[in-house]
Amino acid sequence: MNQTINKPSSKQRLLALDILRGITIAGMILVNDPGSWSYVYAPLQHAEWDGLTPTDLVFPFFMFMMGISTYISLRKYDFRFSADAGRKILKRTVVIFAIGLGINWLQCAFATWHALATTDLSIGERLLESVWCWENLRILGVMQRLALCYGAASIIAITVKHRYIPYLIATLLVGYFILLMVGHGFAYNDTNVLSVVDRHILGLHHMYNDHGIDPEGILSTIPSIAHVLLGFCIGRWMMLATTVSEKLERLFIIGSILTFSGFLLAYGCPINKKVWSPTYVLVTCGLGATFLALLIWIIDVKGYKRWSRFFESFGVNPLFIYVFAAVLAILFGGITFDINRTTMNTRGFLYNICLDSWLGNYFASLVYAVLFVCLNWAVGYRLYQKKIYIKI
Repeated sequence: MNQTINKPSSKQRLLALDILRGITIAGMILVNDPGSWSYVYAPLQHAEWDGLTPTDLVFPFFMFMMGISTYISLRKYDFRFSADAGRKILKRTVVIFAIGLGINWLQCAFATWHALATTDLSIGERLLESVWCWENLRILGVMQRLALCYGAASIIAITVKHRYIPYLIATLLVGYFILLMVGHGFAYNDTNVLSVVDRHILGLHHMYNDHGIDPEGILSTIPSIAHVLLGFCIGRWMMLATTVSEKLERLFIIGSILTFSGFLLAYGCPINKKVWSPTYVLVTCGLGATFLALLIWIIDVKGYKRWSRFFESFGVNPLFIYVFAAVLAILFGGITFDINRTTMNTRGFLYNICLDSWLGNYFASLVYAVLFVCLNWAVGYRLYQKKIYIKI
């Protein structure tokens, strides 16, 4: 990570892009950190399998925005491969992947520590076992997917002529769809080709196990790369427009085409986040483009900006705040203490003792999540005030 103090000029940074990034980061934190996973309102849960909920939009929206940001950031290299560009892309890919692995390790360490609580091991032995938990470490995850997709999309952007990228996107999505069809890719069990490949390469103990399927697994990274590339192309078409009205027109048109195409094709290829189906790519990118157009209209055309300050604080340091929130959530869930002879972690104390007793299960769980978002916002807003932008 490196820190820059001087804020980019308005020509370099578009407010609507920051706001949409901020909304998605705030949304990711909100849905990832309820007071209790047993009491979550339906819109804040992922679809069980096929289908789409508001929660299923936040991660793909961020990846869509990452594609647009990749276009903007690579313009200074004139989209040509160079040693400097290659080093930057490789470094950022490795750093983001390593941070994701570190988050998984911290979570694994706390889980191992608590799992060994009833054993006869000494504190030192228990600590060593917890720290050295590589045999149960999940290798992939959200940050790792961002790293792999950023790295692949960036290399493609500086080595492939841009007029060929839409054809590459189509090839990736069609090829992945064929793979799903011949490999039981829509089966919600371990016969799914995604599960087979992940278990063979990663091993069951190194993957998230949802009926044998890792939602950020190896094969589903293929359409995720197409997802970022689609954001890159939309960003290119948008940035090449000379007026705000032309930007809006392009975003609304491409957003409508992608959204309707995705829903129509869903009759043969279900919309499914956990396998990152091609229709999921089309629909979420389409909705992302439409939402971005709406924000540009509200902010740049109508000039309603005051409301956006909250999300801008998230949007200018998106990955840092996401990582900070993930670490804080692990600490809240991992650090325990005794209350009335009952062992309780920080999240349990705040939810059960401070909120649930007077707000009720579901509403208390939501309030906890909102308060957790606000806690992270406070950190982000302080950085925003100081004009500190931490790039990961």
